[in-house]
Formats: sequence, C-alpha cells, structure tokens
Amino acid sequence: MKLSVVIVNYNVRYYVEQCIDSVLRATKAIDTEIFVVDNHSHDDSLPYLRQRFGGQVFFIESNHNLGFSRANNMAIRQSAGEYVLLLNPDTFVTEHSLQQVIDFMDKTPRAGGCGVMMHNADGTRARESRRSLPTPFVSLLKMLGRSDRYYMSHLPWDKPGQIEVISGAFFMLRRSVLSQTGLLDEDFFMYGEDIDLSYRIVKDAGYENWYVPAPILHYKGESTHKSSFRYVHVFYQAMLIFFHKHYGHLSFFVTLPIKAAIYLRAFIALMQMGYDQCKKSLGFIHTSTIPLTYIFIGSEQMHRQCRELARRKALTAQFVATRSEAKATGQICMVYDTSTYTYSYLLQECHQHARENILIGTYNPATHVLITPFEVIL
Repeated sequence: MKLSVVIVNYNVRYYVEQCIDSVLRATKAIDTEIFVVDNHSHDDSLPYLRQRFGGQVFFIESNHNLGFSRANNMAIRQSAGEYVLLLNPDTFVTEHSLQQVIDFMDKTPRAGGCGVMMHNADGTRARESRRSLPTPFVSLLKMLGRSDRYYMSHLPWDKPGQIEVISGAFFMLRRSVLSQTGLLDEDFFMYGEDIDLSYRIVKDAGYENWYVPAPILHYKGESTHKSSFRYVHVFYQAMLIFFHKHYGHLSFFVTLPIKAAIYLRAFIALMQMGYDQCKKSLGFIHTSTIPLTYIFIGSEQMHRQCRELARRKALTAQFVATRSEAKATGQICMVYDTSTYTYSYLLQECHQHARENILIGTYNPATHVLITPFEVIL
C-alpha cells in the first residue's frame, strides 16, 4: 500500500463528499486506502457518505467528538500505507497533487513530512502553506503584527523548500518517521497538533519538513466555527499547550511575556467577538448590499438543474459555456461543473483571476449540490 488518506468529518458531509471525489480522481494510479473518521456528526453524514462511497472508503464511527488528534490517530493505527496523508474535509486536491508530493518524498528520503501550496477560495495563496516554528522570539514578532518571518515569506512559491511547520490541512507523513515520533499528541483537541508533530519530526526523529508547490484548495474554516467562543478557547489553549510543552523550561522572564501576549490576544478576540455579536443583536450589522452573482459554467445538464436551483433560491445567476462569456460585475462566485472540468482546471482558473477577487464554487450534477466558500446550497 503506497498511500493512506485520513479525513476527519464533523457535520460537513458535502465538503467531505467533494474532498473524497477529488482524492479518488487523484489516486487512480496510486495504491491507496481512504479513511473517514466521523466525530459524532449530527447531519446524517455517515449514511449519506456510505451510500456515495460504499466499498471505496473505510468509515470509522465515533460516539463522541474526540477532537482532531484522537480521530486521526484512530485511522492511522488501522492504516497500512507507506505514506499517510492527513487531509482536511474542506479541501480538494487536483488530479496531480498527490502524485507530485509522493514523487518528491520518494526522491527525498530525509523528508519526514510535506505540505503543499494551499489556495484560498478567492484564488490567493494561503500564507500558512509555509510556516516557521513559533519560538518565543517568532511568536512575539507575530503577536506584534510582524508575521513575515513566521510565514517564511522569503521562500519562492514555485519551488520546493525546507520549512519548519506543515499545515494540518494537508500533512503528508512518512510512516517510518511516525514510528519514531509517535502519533499526534492527543492533548491538542484541535489546532496546534500540526505544529507539535512538525517539531517532533525535526527535533526528535532528525528528519526534515518540506513545502512542495503542488496546488490544493482549502475553504478554510468550513470544518470549524471561527466566530464561536469555543474556537477562541480551543485555539489559544492549543498555543499555551505547545508553548508549555516545548518552551516551558526557559527562563521565567522569557516565558512570561509570551504567555501574557497569548492571554491578551485571546482576550481581545473575545471582546471583539462579543462586540460584534452585540451589534448584530441590536441590528447595527447588515449584510452587504452589493449583489452576489453566481455564474454557472458547465454542461447543459448542469445549467438545467441550476436554473431551477436559482429560481427556488432567488439567486442572481448567469449560465455560460465558458468563463469568457461571463459579463457580471461586482461580487461574483464562479461555479464550475465538476463533471465537465477537472479540479486542476478549477484551481488554475481560480488562481489566474485571484486579483479580481472572484470566489470559486462547484456543482456536481450527479448529487445536485452547490458548494461555495461560505455555504452549501441544495
């Protein structure tokens, strides 16, 4: 077995469906097993996904929300691939991304883990594709708003480069390295576990972490609710756990400013969130008055189905065969027919027009599901 892919789901079944579809396309020539660990979802994810992918995916069902680390570990223990890929449900890979990363790791035996070129839904490259370790000095700089060093901005985007931290949204691991580092630290419920494992790959196992310019799209946030108080608590608690685990031995005069900065940032985030929710409850926050136009690009079948969808949902819509035919201005969501276009083409188009701030969406005529960066429309 060459590759084991692990996807953790929590109430995002349609994003998982698209993620699996992209992985299946990308692994036609790779001996692969796919695991989906369901963290006690309440949206009927398991029956839905089993019906769609029965026989192609191994499903693990949890009776509780175990968090990201424990859920991934459950699947890793059952997997058999030479490489293990931890993949977020709110992503899709291109038809060639996985082979590109595997080829690089085959040729680079010191590469213990690999990350990729992640794109946001507006086509821009995600800075967290390349990160340095949050040492006390780097953390302090980031807290002060100086993040170039943290995001390793000096590295070119189009060439492989050695990095320190791999994003958990796409984390390719060499199984032989996991036998030396151990699995994900289950003290991290969510967030921080990727930083911790990246640290151990280098410090404990003596391997390297690499960035490979293989493109994927990350919707970034559909698997979590970043406007919730729970998110703030879990995120900043993860920062404290990592700092205490790896830098707790440092002098009190070094650790105190960092801990104080973490608590301060958490407090500011909570205050801002409370302020925004208060304004919203009082009616002072309104949705944008700029209309959003959906441009549906694809087959006649897709157009026929989406005309009905647009009528039912009162969407402002255009239907074209190619992007060049689109005439809309303002806020635009380009929706591509995934039965007509490859994921590689979608991402290429998205990145090419990133400066136009045009969002990318997908529609699958087989499932009648429209996926956008901010919602799913049925």
